[in-house]
Amino acid sequence: MEEWILLAMAPVFLGFIFGEVWYWKKHKRDSYTLKDTLSNATLALMHQAADALAWFLVIGLYYFIYQHRLFDLPTSVWTIAALFFAQDFFYYWFHRAHHRIRWMWASHVTHHSSERLNFSTAFRQSLTYPVSGMWVFWLPLAWIGFEPKNIIAVVAINLGFQFFVHTEAVGKLGWLEKIFNTPSHHRVHHAKNPKYIDRNYAGVLIIWDKMFGSFVEEDAEVPCEYGIVVPIHSHNPITLTFHEWVAMFRDAAKPQSFLSRFKQLFGPPERAHSEKPPV
Repeated sequence: MEEWILLAMAPVFLGFIFGEVWYWKKHKRDSYTLKDTLSNATLALMHQAADALAWFLVIGLYYFIYQHRLFDLPTSVWTIAALFFAQDFFYYWFHRAHHRIRWMWASHVTHHSSERLNFSTAFRQSLTYPVSGMWVFWLPLAWIGFEPKNIIAVVAINLGFQFFVHTEAVGKLGWLEKIFNTPSHHRVHHAKNPKYIDRNYAGVLIIWDKMFGSFVEEDAEVPCEYGIVVPIHSHNPITLTFHEWVAMFRDAAKPQSFLSRFKQLFGPPERAHSEKPPV
């Protein structure tokens, strides 16, 4: 279901991309390059195929857990609203984990690897999310009592919303900045500046970042520099997908203690760049 919802939104996404290209051409700025955009589109197709397979394989687990649910929640406007709110909460922790645990970052790094930020960057996803455990974060929703098909639909809507925050063409949005994830907040999230890195994990609601101490306001005096700390100078979708997995397993294979190997796999990603594994 998720793939069908996002596929139905594809004409809207493409329309906004063409509109953004026109906008930046009018302002004489090259926000898009052909190689970067084609990489993003290819990665999106690879991700969608892997995601569809993953849902096919795990949907049975969701329904198994749903059979042991805590509450019987009828499908209504109010329960869907509650599901949307709860899923966004769990999305925050999914996103935060994928920045702070290297095993998960190995998938998410693909999304952050472009040194540009535009609507097409939202398509820049990894096919390895099922391996890194993205689907695990929504399991509690089935246990609470939300029907799996509704969970999948709300996940798709959340991801669809996030397409629209991947842009530099929109400034700050007044009072909306206090409640919702916005382009300004998400520019911070994609920036590699020391002030901004690993901040603003929001899906739809920015309130979680403010509640759990990960919020940073965009500062006009500190322009966002996009990309990752150790750049990957490639537009090859295979390289973009697997380069951190290769580096992670290579680091874990070096002579070192079991604890150090474990930390290379499940510690914070920056450990690989700030420490030499002990021999």
